[in-house]
Amino acid sequence: MSRRGRFITIEGGEGTGKSTLIAGLENHFLDHGQRVTVTREPGGTPLAEALRGLVLSPPSDERWSAMSEALLVYAARRDHLEKLIEPALAEGQNVICDRFADSTRVYQRLGGLAPAIIEMLDDLVVADHQPDLTLVLDGPVEDLMARRKARGGSDVFEAMPLEFHKDVRQGFLDLAATHPDRCTIIDATQPPGIVLADALNAIEDMI
Repeated sequence: MSRRGRFITIEGGEGTGKSTLIAGLENHFLDHGQRVTVTREPGGTPLAEALRGLVLSPPSDERWSAMSEALLVYAARRDHLEKLIEPALAEGQNVICDRFADSTRVYQRLGGLAPAIIEMLDDLVVADHQPDLTLVLDGPVEDLMARRKARGGSDVFEAMPLEFHKDVRQGFLDLAATHPDRCTIIDATQPPGIVLADALNAIEDMI
């Protein structure tokens, strides 16, 4: 029977380099003969990807309430867990997910949803399927704005003002301080190779 895989989530604000780190981790696992599944939230399954479009790119001039947005995200998350994440972990694959429940805790709280409601939803939907390790990419918001602009494109969250992104950064730092057992903060302003090395050190510590 194969060893259960490890569930690693990558969190942080916009422009912190999550995609670059995920690509580096995927290549590392593959180079070392380890099976890996890379996925994202909201998304990861056909149904969850359909909900992703509704959440991140709603029809023009329309916005979800914080409660409605959270319900959509958690509906996508449940499908994602049932159909992709848990089966892959059970097969012994390492799963790397671009955002997970911590993003909901940060973004929907800033949207006005009470933390108690978010945790109630998380207890129902995620339950004991929590990440083994969460890597929080962090850096000064002003230093990361150029990355976001160079990347191009925008969704409802990326279009928010600077102060919102500062609150997002603080929200992730607060979460990492609350969950030091599974969260590791990594300086996202470092060169990509050093960011990857820090992430691999955190994974080695977890193992």
